[in-house]
Amino acid sequence: MEKKPHFVRRELPPREVSPVSLVLLFGAVLLLNALLYLYLNQFYISSGRAEKDPSLCPFGYFKLGGMKNCSPWLSCEAINREVRKLKRVGEGAVKKVFLSEWKENKVVLSQLTNSELKEDFLHGLKMLKALQSKHVVRLLGYCEQEFTILTEYHPLGSLRGLNGTLHIPRYKGMNTWHRRLMLAIDYVGIIRYLHSSPLGTLVMCDSNDLDKVLSQYLLTSDFHILVNDLDALPLVNRSAGRLVKCGHRELRGEFVAPEQRWPYGEEVPFEDDLMPPYDEKTDIWKIPDVTNFFLGHVEGSDIVRLHLFDVHAACKKKDPSERPSAQEVLDTYKKVLALLIREAAMPGTREML
Repeated sequence: MEKKPHFVRRELPPREVSPVSLVLLFGAVLLLNALLYLYLNQFYISSGRAEKDPSLCPFGYFKLGGMKNCSPWLSCEAINREVRKLKRVGEGAVKKVFLSEWKENKVVLSQLTNSELKEDFLHGLKMLKALQSKHVVRLLGYCEQEFTILTEYHPLGSLRGLNGTLHIPRYKGMNTWHRRLMLAIDYVGIIRYLHSSPLGTLVMCDSNDLDKVLSQYLLTSDFHILVNDLDALPLVNRSAGRLVKCGHRELRGEFVAPEQRWPYGEEVPFEDDLMPPYDEKTDIWKIPDVTNFFLGHVEGSDIVRLHLFDVHAACKKKDPSERPSAQEVLDTYKKVLALLIREAAMPGTREML
């Protein structure tokens, strides 16, 4: 009877990783992190989000299109002589908006609609002049006597059309979690700027529902956000004991912050004089809902929401003093973006370590 060969399975001793290999591995990880940092830094600069925008001119001047030099804001005379209306593209409670042309450049001409609201119109102009920055639509000129404002034209319009824009074949490549999170970062950056503006802490009061919020901002052709409507920006001054109220009517719904709602129940009729004022933390309450719109339902957006869960829960604290500042939210958003890009670039790093 023939004996069958007997195979003995020999267990291999565990591989020892030399200290040199570990040093090389950690060195590679550090190098990749450094390259990622440089990439993100360059991304912000190349996307026009550098801290100092080279296209900005000194106060009272602007640069548009292919202009090499800064030009003074257009006066009443220059607007009447050089600006040609093309068509009306919008109308709100305060102003009518016309697509217009100035020296072969498309521009936007806004004119007062209701003389009873001229104070709101002039307040918006004052804010537009004082807050010129990378966050705010570019002012090209104005005429106080005729209640006219001239600003830069952005063909993609307000953020209300964002999802429609992202379905246009030309922009479908932008419809990613990464780009959408960048828009949310832009938005929170604007809120942070308003809360620490040169004029003090300003509250974005034209924000009683999501659609109203989106109508206040423009989408630029390179997919960034600018605030466009500054008619309702009251100032919080804690040292002087000054808080704000957004309008004189009762606000309802879950979108507005709890402190913006009538606190005395249905049995007590609303009276503006009895309504307690509040501060800029109302803007923080709304950030998660606006960001949820930005993120949409593209691949990867739920992962982003998961990473933002804690900061969004903090934004929704009932006590305004317990909510984070806009700067803290912005810092968290940027950290999440860097983390997710790093994980996408190095998906196997944790397993390697």
